[in-house]
Amino acid sequence: MVAQRDRPFRICFLFNAQRHQMLHGLSTAALLGRRDDMDVTILSPSTGHIDYAGWLVERLGGSSIHYERLQSSLLESARRLTGSSVPPKILTLVVLAHRLRHFDAIALPERTSIVLKRMGVRHPRFIHLDHGAGDRAAGFDPRIRLFDFVLMAGAKHRRRMLREGLIREGAHAVVGYPKFEAADAARDPAWTPFPGDHRPVVLYNPHFSELGSWERMGARLIAAFAAQDRYNLIVAPHVRLLDGQRARARWQPLFDGYRGHPRIYVDPGSDRSIDMSYTSLADLYVGDVSSQVYEYLRERRPCLFLDAHGVDWREDENYGHWHFGPVVGAAADLMAAVDQAFASHGAYRDIQDRAYEETFDARGESGSQRAADAIAAYLHSLPTAG
Repeated sequence: MVAQRDRPFRICFLFNAQRHQMLHGLSTAALLGRRDDMDVTILSPSTGHIDYAGWLVERLGGSSIHYERLQSSLLESARRLTGSSVPPKILTLVVLAHRLRHFDAIALPERTSIVLKRMGVRHPRFIHLDHGAGDRAAGFDPRIRLFDFVLMAGAKHRRRMLREGLIREGAHAVVGYPKFEAADAARDPAWTPFPGDHRPVVLYNPHFSELGSWERMGARLIAAFAAQDRYNLIVAPHVRLLDGQRARARWQPLFDGYRGHPRIYVDPGSDRSIDMSYTSLADLYVGDVSSQVYEYLRERRPCLFLDAHGVDWREDENYGHWHFGPVVGAAADLMAAVDQAFASHGAYRDIQDRAYEETFDARGESGSQRAADAIAAYLHSLPTAG
């Protein structure tokens, strides 16, 4: 039988990874927090994350949400040791497990935390929030099948997750992309790193994965842009690429060499790297395997992809986005490739349209509203104990 509630559902949005994941859940949390039948807590081991969550929820119109920062000297010591923005996930989950047992549901934009079930956290229902909408196999992690309810952006993800046995009928929902509303509320659309300069803006967005282009092509690409005067370049890697003191120490000399350059702007991981500031203002996207290319295609524009590893990609669905523009290898003339990407965009426009519509279901209300409604409907559908 369906539960007759004598209290609101207690739902925790847990953010224990880097800040970019928060935009996949905050707008949904804000809407749930306005409902009388939901008691929403945002929980994180990071003071910065909690401050950001409160700031963004206010920009989204406010909500009755509890904000809780996990206080732990052990976790803070571990975070300082690594130099990361958050402590190690598994250690965080060990410290958190007892606290999380008391929720009815835990909403997560990542998969590592499903290990909580093995730590004895079995009362809450685990809800997977879509974290990006790209093509890489990493987005179709086998651990997704361990979640009780799964949200996704569109038909592309639903088909592949059903095919790979990651979701079940009645235990998932296609809701669109809540990050769009969160990012729209967060960023300043009038901001530009090149005020008064009308050159086309190229965004280089390398991924942190070993499949990315940064190690083999990043420095050469920046040098090529520094040697010309027709384009401005934003270098905005995935925030995980430089999250840690070892990575920052390794690459800081390279970035310092371009400090103050009038046509090159490097962002090693600010909030503008996560709120679609750069994907919104760029005229050309240069990347490799990041799902941010789909966010960039919210407005169809030219793309260029860097194949640093000689991948056999054409029939590989993990590289479906490489059909959105030219693909060049490690030895390519990069500025000639940029010129060609601009000139040939018309040849790729139709496939960009089709892929975007398959990736993001834009029917009806906002993605955030649909996600909130889906979570509420799922929780209300659960049977009473016994």
